[in-house]
Amino acid sequence: MRTQTLKLTTCAVAVLAFAGLSFAQVTEYQEQQNLGMEAHADHVTGHASGATMDYRRYCAGCHGVLGDGEGENAVWIDPKPRNFTLATFKCRSTPSGTLPTDEDLFSTVGRGVEASNMPSWNPLSPQQRIDLVAYVKHFSDRWKTEKPGTPIEIPAEPALTADRIKAGQALFQKLECWKCHGVDGRANGPSADTLTDDQNRPIKPFNFHDQTKFKCGSTDRDLYRIFMTGLDGTPMPSFADNVKPDEAWDLVFYLRTLQPMHTKEKEIAKQLGLKPINPNAPAPAAAPAPQPQSNEPKPQ
Repeated sequence: MRTQTLKLTTCAVAVLAFAGLSFAQVTEYQEQQNLGMEAHADHVTGHASGATMDYRRYCAGCHGVLGDGEGENAVWIDPKPRNFTLATFKCRSTPSGTLPTDEDLFSTVGRGVEASNMPSWNPLSPQQRIDLVAYVKHFSDRWKTEKPGTPIEIPAEPALTADRIKAGQALFQKLECWKCHGVDGRANGPSADTLTDDQNRPIKPFNFHDQTKFKCGSTDRDLYRIFMTGLDGTPMPSFADNVKPDEAWDLVFYLRTLQPMHTKEKEIAKQLGLKPINPNAPAPAAAPAPQPQSNEPKPQ
């Protein structure tokens, strides 16, 4: 009886080992197929196969060998590393829900992501960076079935005025940005401790009060882009359907007044005596609707 049990156990182990080997072979085959992925930016063509060693050296510790964001360092990192298998990215020039362009990913690799453990990899050559972009893409089949979204249009930046800063503050209150970012941009709003990312992990809102740069850049255009594309995978939505382009610039100007460095916006806000918003204050009354014009003659 013991001999028969031993044979059955040995057989079961052999079957499981064979199944595991078969799975590994399929995974390896898929990996090799996906390593044909390309990327194009900065007049350079990237090849996933060319970034295998660089990815393992610079990226796998956080993003994981499988690109799932479960590298050996991930447990210590907040916010968590990006899961490339989902092909969901914060920093994009494309509408919410769409894939970023190769140029978007190329810029992120070079610039890094502010207020995170993702550093700038600008010391790498353009060829190394675009190869890494192709390698990042090879983790998700979305790149085989979908095309990147069309980058949004960013209108010319208008002249800075005191009225625009005040309008931006009103919009900050109307959109309830303060609920996450706080009334003075310190990331301490009433909802700040309840936020989670798309994988149900705690995530903090951006702290404008302490940061001189933004999550995805440092210019006014970068901040405008964040409003209109949103940061996919986070609670920060796109406001493209709720904010007019001109209003978005007002919000850019107001948020500049919350940052720690000296800016023209901050100087104007000081001259205005601008104080943090009062969430309990009543919303500004809406302007009266225009009355329809009558064709009847007016009485004399």
